Amino acid sequence: MKKLLPTVRSFGLRRLTAAATTAETLVLNSINNQLCSVRAAKRATVPFALLLLASCSGLQYIPKGEKLYTGSKVTIKAPEKLPKQSALQTELESVIRPKPNASILGLRPKLYFWHLGVGKKKGIGKTLADKFGEAPVLLSQVKATATRDLISNRLHNNGYFRGTTTSEVKEQEKTAQVNYTANTGPLYHFAEVNFPKRDTLIDDAIRRTQGESLLKVGDAYNLNTLTAERVRIDAALKNQGYYYFSPDLLIFQVDSTLDKKATIDLRVKPTAPDKTLQPYWLDQVKLNTNYVLTDTVRRQPIRYKGYNYYPDEKVFKAVAITRATFLYPDSVYRRRRRDQTLSRLMNLGTFRFVEIRFAPAAAGDTTVQLPGGRPYQRARLDAEVLMTQLKKKSLRAEVQLATKTNGFTGPALIVAFRNRSALRGGEQLLVNATASTETQTNSSNTSVGLTSYELGLNAQLLIPRLVVPNLPLLDVRLTNSDFQPRTSIAAGYKTVTRAGYFREDLLNFNYGYSWKTKITNEQEIRPIDITYVRLGSQEEAFTKLLESRAYLRSAFQQQFILASSYRYTYNQQVLEQRRQQIYFSGQIEGSGNLAQGIASSFSFPKTDGKYTIGSQQYSQYLKFDLEVREYYRINPNPASGNRIVARLQAGIGQPYGNSDVLPYPKQYGIGGPNSVRAFPARGAGPGTYKPAAGDQTLNQFYDQVGDIRLEGNVEYRQDLFPYVKGAVFLDAGNIWLANPDLDRPGVNADGQPDGTNGQFKLSSFAKQLAVGGGVGIRIDVNFFVIRFDYAMPLREPSGKTGGPGRLNLAIGYPF
Repeated sequence: MKKLLPTVRSFGLRRLTAAATTAETLVLNSINNQLCSVRAAKRATVPFALLLLASCSGLQYIPKGEKLYTGSKVTIKAPEKLPKQSALQTELESVIRPKPNASILGLRPKLYFWHLGVGKKKGIGKTLADKFGEAPVLLSQVKATATRDLISNRLHNNGYFRGTTTSEVKEQEKTAQVNYTANTGPLYHFAEVNFPKRDTLIDDAIRRTQGESLLKVGDAYNLNTLTAERVRIDAALKNQGYYYFSPDLLIFQVDSTLDKKATIDLRVKPTAPDKTLQPYWLDQVKLNTNYVLTDTVRRQPIRYKGYNYYPDEKVFKAVAITRATFLYPDSVYRRRRRDQTLSRLMNLGTFRFVEIRFAPAAAGDTTVQLPGGRPYQRARLDAEVLMTQLKKKSLRAEVQLATKTNGFTGPALIVAFRNRSALRGGEQLLVNATASTETQTNSSNTSVGLTSYELGLNAQLLIPRLVVPNLPLLDVRLTNSDFQPRTSIAAGYKTVTRAGYFREDLLNFNYGYSWKTKITNEQEIRPIDITYVRLGSQEEAFTKLLESRAYLRSAFQQQFILASSYRYTYNQQVLEQRRQQIYFSGQIEGSGNLAQGIASSFSFPKTDGKYTIGSQQYSQYLKFDLEVREYYRINPNPASGNRIVARLQAGIGQPYGNSDVLPYPKQYGIGGPNSVRAFPARGAGPGTYKPAAGDQTLNQFYDQVGDIRLEGNVEYRQDLFPYVKGAVFLDAGNIWLANPDLDRPGVNADGQPDGTNGQFKLSSFAKQLAVGGGVGIRIDVNFFVIRFDYAMPLREPSGKTGGPGRLNLAIGYPF
């Protein structure tokens, strides 16, 4: 009984005493056997078995004469305060081996599962052991001497050349811990950095890179810095023609005999092969645009600007491929140009794979004269660019369930045609035909049931170059960019029918340029962006609405838009390893200025006080839009989806000259699944405006728009289990009018006419923000995201709190 009581007490059965009866003894023995016996576990219920399993400490499975290793810690002792001590601590702890058994509050369930499979070759015990078990890590497996050497080595790598390490074993009855003490000694700094001084091509090339050296006199010695310096020099040499050079041909001789000072001498290994010590020039450059793995037969190439071009120009003109090729015959080899060629060719969107192979030139080396009359054998390489094509033409049909921010949901049929080389120059032609029917489902008045029918056809031609006539000074190739610049020409027609209200025809045409100077930076200019919206048939209800709303009537009349725009985007999301990522987008758009200048200069006649083109009033305005996002990953692991995401959007549009209001398609709305989610799409604002009771049908869709927008969102995203993520979010925002709208019906919170309360005022805008919060579930399978967000309004623009919640169903993340 005395041997049994400690086991029982360890599981909380404190009330038992040595005076237990024989029956009690039998009960206690039964419980103890259930804890560590597979046979008894089979008889137990699942919840009870799990409870007992979690209670096992695992120490009973340690072989006789052994102790369970429970881990180690490293204590740093230094004569002075250390720079970056936390990073050094992490590095020293990273070399400790082996890792102890996983434990939770001192319990080790994995040892229990391991014990189930001991001595078994099959069965449920063996299966559980293989899947969930873990063999005990014993003190006898710890190699303290080897670990001490590794810790000391890391100290030396970080500039602590006098660093030493000691270890101590702390033993208990069945466990043991091994602790290490790292005595750093003084930190050494770079006192002198000497580059190669021989009069050779390779040494001269290395000296030319010295201005960009990472080794700075006075910096703390660090082996990682020396390693990075080798990589930097190698990259620089690769861009000077040294094709066969590699970083491991560089060695550093370190003299640490001076107190706290290290002298660095950089040298090239004397055993370096001759081919690594000379620059190479390109001889023949072959371009094969139709490469396949079984390609064994070659037709006679076309000679174009010194290139050997295969196989012919039936699919791609040679000029289109050479424009994206930066490897030039009879030029020095540069790895930068190789990488740029790979990126540009893949960026065309017409090739599945691109590979570049180099080999010694068949013609051999050529002799040139160096300064001073010395002969020099110039080594040469042949380059072969192998391109595997994507299918040139494709036709795809899709059936979609579309959910829009204005609350319309319904099925759509999309037929898409793509030609990846429409003009034999890598130009991509995209033609889309769309047919859809939608019903407004998220109106605050569920009986509205607005129905929309849409038919559309649009085409876009993407030209992989900047087509800028009469501007020969513009570098249309952007030779320092890895990305293909593009010219975009697009046109489209769409007809939209709102059942019971109107039919609208929309025509658009735009012409513009986009280019990237870095992977994170993109710019787009649209000098021509024309939109023409014509109201066709109108039902009586919509005609009455326009007659009663001067503001809305003006917005719909002036939908002939002659716009130009510029947009700049900075996006760090492409840098997946970064823990903090920033996204910024800024756009400026103007319309009607050129037309206004011509009309006023030539004294064109006016209609209702406005200039017209073809009897149609045109819009004149300026718009500014900004969007900033921040993505911060909680876990340093790049694969982790746990992050805090925030977004701020601001926009302002100012009509002037020929316009009193912004055209309806350019006005702002607030609310919906990608905005303030506790409110319906365009269901808040402007300002404290709220549609009058009984007027929800017309107001909630057409009227709640504005000229100014301010919106902020913050969201915490958490991985729950594979492909499922959770979120908690808070949204706030509103829209306002630049000018008062006294014709707008409705009342404010005080029962007064609400026309002026929709206007932006610096003194009151913060109190008029609509605020909502909620939770969400996202099914994320990488290429497709289905999102469910439930949001509750916390404050309405009028200041009221509370209200019914909203369930938002959407595709993709809100931002």
